[in-house]
Amino acid sequence: MTAVGTVEVRAEVRAPAWRGGFGRLWSAAVVSRFGDALRTAALPLLAASLTDNPLLIASVTACGYLPWLLFGLLGGALADRVDQRRAMWGVDLARGVLMAAFAGAVALGHASIALLLALAFLLTTLQTLFDNAASALLPSLVARPALAAANARLMTGQQMANAFLAAPLVPVLLLVGVAAPHAANALTYGVAALLIASLRIAAPERPPRASGSTLRTEIAEGIRFLVADRTLRGLCLATTLCNIAMGGLIATLVLHVTGWLGGGDRAYALTLTAFGAGSVAGGLLAGRIAERIGRVRAMFLAGSVQIGCLVALGSVREIWAPALCLAVFGAMTMVWNVSQTTLTQERSPQEMLGRISSAFRTLALAGAPLGALLAGAAAAGWGLNTPALLAAGLFALAVASLGTLIN
Repeated sequence: MTAVGTVEVRAEVRAPAWRGGFGRLWSAAVVSRFGDALRTAALPLLAASLTDNPLLIASVTACGYLPWLLFGLLGGALADRVDQRRAMWGVDLARGVLMAAFAGAVALGHASIALLLALAFLLTTLQTLFDNAASALLPSLVARPALAAANARLMTGQQMANAFLAAPLVPVLLLVGVAAPHAANALTYGVAALLIASLRIAAPERPPRASGSTLRTEIAEGIRFLVADRTLRGLCLATTLCNIAMGGLIATLVLHVTGWLGGGDRAYALTLTAFGAGSVAGGLLAGRIAERIGRVRAMFLAGSVQIGCLVALGSVREIWAPALCLAVFGAMTMVWNVSQTTLTQERSPQEMLGRISSAFRTLALAGAPLGALLAGAAAAGWGLNTPALLAAGLFALAVASLGTLIN
């Protein structure tokens, strides 16, 4: 085994070194994801307890995506201008304060759909800067040959926190009080902020901006690069179609499990746990699959398997079906996400990565609010299993578009 920069090479397999900052970034990402998973599992249950209107429940998810349309490109441009480490811990600190205030409101019985909508909007607005800064920071901590392994470890660690800690813990925390998952989420944001603040890395060196350069012109540069790159353009189209499907599926999954299948809160938590467990397994295999057949082919394979999972989810009316289908679906989601994220980082200039990533995310997430609202309307009009079948059709279009990129 030989050391090369910040990566270790063993039998042609390159992995990021835990020292040099990656270990702390990984820890912060896992802790933060743990808190997010608590909120993600608890918030739909809280929404369902406040109203039985599928469209209103789906609107909570839709409102969580809307800021990407309004501020996503701006967040990417700012990420390329500012110290990314400071931006990340500052955002996490602000999110911790917001979640603590929300937990207090829930504990005092002041929860409402309007409050849930406002919280989702504010958290995602802050996330537009955090996520773009995180994507741009990672290549500063690990060498490019180790990006795939680093992304896989980050995503796998996050899913482990979700599958084996957060989702099973939600019913226990709810026994303590309806506000407990949200209070825990506030605490995790504080811990993550401290970990990121403790990173000892120099501010990134950037070429001087051209005279008269504005945020608008810098955003336009990122969009032009994304549109001009055939592979990134194709990945963005496919991911957009998938996010329309996922926006609807996530928004109505609680109704699918508790309504169409007649399961309770525990069945819903088990479904989320199964998805997380599958994602962990997929994370362990994602890098190897992509190296063996190529990143685009790995995404094509993952999407094809996901179509079958979604068809089964919308057709099999058995209480075990969501857990089994989403376990396999989660594994393939990890294969897709690791390959897509790594390709974006590999094909983007370092000084433009925040803007290119934000353009990709904004365009890809643009359909998610529409998907959530369409799924809510479809569930109300044609049945609670309809969103899963609708998602299968959208994934089929995404896989077909990926096929044009395979040589």
